[in-house]
This record gives sequence, structure tokens and C-alpha cells, in this order.
Amino acid sequence: MTELKSDFGGLKGPDIYDVASNALRFLALDAVEQANSGHPGTPMAMAPVIYRLFTRFLRHDPKQPDWPDRDRFVLSGGHASMLLYGALHLNGYDLTLEDLQRFRRYPSRCPGHPERGMTPGVEVTTGPLGQGVANAVGLALAERLAANEFNTDEVAIVDHRTWVLCGDGDMMEGVASEASSLAGHLRLEKLTILYDSNQVTLDGPSSLSLDEEVATRYLAYGFRVLRITDVDDFAQVDAVLTTATQTRGQPTLVIMNSHIGIGSPFHDDHRAHGAALGAEAVLATREQLNWPHPPFVVPEEAYAAWRLDRDSGYTTWEADCERARVAGPDRYREFRRRVIEARLGEGSFDLPHFDTGSSISTRVALGATLRAAAERLPEIVGGAADVESSTETKLAGQVSWPTYAGRDIYFGVREHAMAAITNGIAAHGGFLPFASTFFVFSDYLKPALRLSAIMELPSLFIFTHDSIALGEDGTTHQPVEQLAALRAVPNLVVLRPADANETAASVAFAMRRSQGPTVLVLSRQALPVLAETVGIDSQSLGGHRLHEGGDLTLVATGSEVSLALEAARRLEGKGIHARVISVPSLELLRARPRSEREELLGAAPRIAIEAASAFGWYEFVDAVVAMHTFGGSGRKDEVLEAFGFTPERVVESIEAILKGDDK
Repeated sequence: MTELKSDFGGLKGPDIYDVASNALRFLALDAVEQANSGHPGTPMAMAPVIYRLFTRFLRHDPKQPDWPDRDRFVLSGGHASMLLYGALHLNGYDLTLEDLQRFRRYPSRCPGHPERGMTPGVEVTTGPLGQGVANAVGLALAERLAANEFNTDEVAIVDHRTWVLCGDGDMMEGVASEASSLAGHLRLEKLTILYDSNQVTLDGPSSLSLDEEVATRYLAYGFRVLRITDVDDFAQVDAVLTTATQTRGQPTLVIMNSHIGIGSPFHDDHRAHGAALGAEAVLATREQLNWPHPPFVVPEEAYAAWRLDRDSGYTTWEADCERARVAGPDRYREFRRRVIEARLGEGSFDLPHFDTGSSISTRVALGATLRAAAERLPEIVGGAADVESSTETKLAGQVSWPTYAGRDIYFGVREHAMAAITNGIAAHGGFLPFASTFFVFSDYLKPALRLSAIMELPSLFIFTHDSIALGEDGTTHQPVEQLAALRAVPNLVVLRPADANETAASVAFAMRRSQGPTVLVLSRQALPVLAETVGIDSQSLGGHRLHEGGDLTLVATGSEVSLALEAARRLEGKGIHARVISVPSLELLRARPRSEREELLGAAPRIAIEAASAFGWYEFVDAVVAMHTFGGSGRKDEVLEAFGFTPERVVESIEAILKGDDK
């Protein structure tokens, strides 16, 4: 290890640096060993860099872990979570040794992978590789958006950096590549990706599956690329990280060469990646790294090294906020509402008027309502995966370098990164972000959508072209199983409105939902604006009656609601009186008290009608008119006729069900 003079206590380099780095190494090693589960190798390798980052470069305050202008640090390789937990503890965050000793136990503030809201200092939930990189792009983009909106020439109250630590696995995941490409395009100069290139993955050396030149790829993305050839050389680490903080109109990738499991018998060995080392190996590591302390014992000099008396910037930021308040009360009031107090989606906005008897697709109604909401709520920002003209989500102006003054984010054909970046924007605070694409492509972004639900983020996902009625594009673009898949995600509210009025109410609901993401599923084809939905509010999105009848209950969503109404009229001609219920959201229906639910659905036989998989419906109904195959390519009317979604065919199906002849 390089001999360096230290500015701490007059001690020489290895004396104090080894204590500081090794304190983190052995907290990680001991926690993994006690849990008999975890990933010790990366924390052992990266401890020196994290020590320098947290004590010299990262602008943060353990006593104010959530202050809005802190730097954001994301551990994308969430399997190395003890690296972050140990650093937070050593730095003085509210995370005790007892918390660390419960690593990977339930309940615990130190879960196996970092989870937002569970541990102070954890910005986002990371587990699936690549997500953290994309989240970091969203965090960095949100910083630029907020800086444009709230800073003035006189005072900057938004001025922080985003750091993300990733590894070879992140570099292999497509979502990280998608997000990095967009970050380079947007020139997010306050984003730094720290890439731990230890050339080891779970199965063995990374050469088994990776031999590309990552630096060249990132240069092509538009990044500045720096290198740290020895992570234990603190002079080199400090110099490179200093350069990384010197902005010049492009994001930065720092490639760091490290040794996984350094100091252990599994040095540079994939066996240090994903399992406890074992008592004998841990003892040998203690001897090799000259660490005589028992498990979870941290010497005072290590705490002193990690808790240097340095200005976090919090006090200065508070003073800047007061200057901003005096100079521009209205601007600062908005900043305080959205960023400091996180009171998003407040206030009313005028819903657009839709004439009863006319026809309009719910995607077009969405566009009109979203723009009306955006006029009242400046926190709304988002975009599409190169289908903005189809999803009807254009707001006002392209988000681009150098001002980032618009509200339309052109994500390009990057569905997965789009969703993960949207999560990063939501996690940053101050914005209600949305992402949009065709419904069938929700499959491309599902991992990020799931993480949004886990993190309880107020992200909005807008999916159009919602059924086989989109027609000619055929089975590849016609969603069948996607509704069931998304309805299975906990803490996700899926809304499939029947017409323009239900769409407007759904947008209003989404804007005010603060503890989880919302999905809007919308039609390509025009749907009649129903007289029965006039005046609907968000309280009715868990189901409301459109037509009365005591012989049968027809339950439908989306475009099939008007189909159910027409079927009910035809059934009346046959002496069968059907109640018709529109249920925009099964989640909201399920959340209603059982007595309300039963009263709404009635005691008569219940049949659901939905041009999608029947999976999930039998919790509420007795039978389902649904899709049992994929769709087909053809004109809308041809496809709907072929698969039984015309009034005549639906009536036939209902009669067969009532007779017990359905298959």
C-alpha cells in the first residue's frame, strides 16, 4: 500500500487509512459471516474508495440525511449492501452496531439489498443489477430540472451531484446501457458512475461472458472516462474524484481496478462474491490485514477517521434558502411546497369537458386531461419511449442540455431505462413523473415498475393501445396477459377507464396518489362518452353502476364497458335484466369493505367481460368472457368479431354461460 502523509492526527498513511478502510471491510465481513449469507468480496475491495468518497467528496449530513440539496449516492450492486450499511454507521448515521448485527434478519434495518425508506441514507431500492445506474440517471436529471426551475443568477438552492457505484454485472445489464446512453445525450454533468472493474462475477472470472472495452463504449455515449488503477492509493483516488467533480458538460465514468476479497484466502476469486467466507478464512483475513479486533468492534481511531469535522454544506444551504425566499417569495414558496415539504399534486384543476354522445379514445382524453393538470401542477414532467404522438403525452418543450427548461423527456426506444429513470426522478423529490408507451411493451419495463411499487414512489405509467382492438399490428402488439400481470403487483393501482370521463377521474386520482405508482391503461380506438359516467370522481374508480337489473350482473373495464351496456340492452329484449358495473380498478374494488363490494355486485350471477386474460377475475365473478389465445392481425372490427367481442357474440357467450354450455 502506498505510503502517504495524512492530514488526520499527524499519522502516516497506512496507519490511519488501514484503520479506516479495514473498519468498513470487517464490519461487512463479520455481518455476512454472522448471517451466513451475503456478499463480502466487493465491500472488502471498495472500502478505500467509499471511505474517501464519504469523508472527502460526498456532500451529506448524517444528522440531516434527507435534506434536499444533499449529494445522492446509489449502490447499484445492491448485493454489496454491507458496504453501504457499514459506511453509514461509521459516518454517524442513525444505524447502530446492533442494526448491523441483524443484517439479513427479519425484521431488520439492514436487509439483504438496500431498500428505500428502511435505512437512513439509502436513496433507492437496488437489487436487480443495472437498476441503480438508471435510477441515478433519473436522480441527476431531476437535479438539473429543479436547478433550472428554482435557481437564479443570485442564488442556487439546487446544486448537488449524483454518485453511483456499480460493477461488471451492472455493465452487462441492458437497462444500465440504455440509461447511460440517454445520460450522455442529455449531458448530465453532475452524474458520476464509479465502475468497480474487479473482473469477477458470481460464476467465475468476468471473461466467461464479458471482454468488451467498456471505456470505449462510454466514450461513444458521450461520457468523460477516468481511471483509478489502484483503489488503495489514496492520492490517486483523491485526484481522480476531484477531477470527477469538475464539470464540463458531460457525465463521468470512473473505471476502478480492484481486487475482490482482498486480504482473504479468496483474493480475486469468485468465491468471495456471493457467500460467507467461513470462520477459518475470516481468521486468516484478520491476520493478513492486521485486524486484531473481535467481530463488530470498531476502534475509536476508525470512528474518528470517518467522522472528520467537515462542512456538509447544510448550514450554507439553509442560508441560501433564506436569501432565495427574500429575493423571490413566490418561487421559493413553490420550492418549499414541492421539494422541502413534498406536498405534490395539491390543489384542483379543471377537467376538460367531454360531450356525452360523442366518441373519443381514452388515450386522447388522457392527453387533454394531463395537459390540463400540468397547467395547474408544474411538478408534472415525463415522456414516452419514442411514441409520444401515439400516447398523447406531449406537454410543453423538450428537456435538453444546457437549460433543461422543458417538461417533455424524449426517452427514445428505451422502455426499461425510461421506467427506471422515472423512478429516479420520483425518488429525488419535487416532481410527479410519468412514462408512457404501448401497453404490450409494459413487459419491457416490468422490473422497474415492480421496484416503483416496492419503493412506494408516485410514478405514473401510461400505457395505450390496450387490447386486440388495435388491429393490424397483430399478436406482437396486442396485449392479452399484461393486465393480469400488472394486477398481481402489490401496491400498484391499475386503472382501465371506460371512457373520457373515467379517464379524467383516473388522472386526478393518479396525481394525488403519494404512496405508490399508478398505471393507466388506455384505448387506441374511439369509445363513446357515456352519460352514466358524467360527474364521476375518484371515489367511484373501485366500481360504479351504469345500468340496473336483477337477473345478472355484467362487470367490465375499458372498452368493454360500452360493449356490456349494449349487451345488456339486447338481453333485455330476451327478458334478461342485467346490472352493468364499470370497474376501472380491481385493486380499488378489492380495497372497498366487503359489504360495499357485495352490495355493488349484487347477488345475481356475475359475468366479467374483458378482452384480455381471465386470470384474476374469479375473485369477484362467476364467469368471464375473455381472451384465451393471442389476438390476430386484421382490421379492428374483423379482430373483435373473430374473438367474440361484438354485442352479438357477447350475448351468445352470456347465454351459453347461463345455460352451462360454455367451455
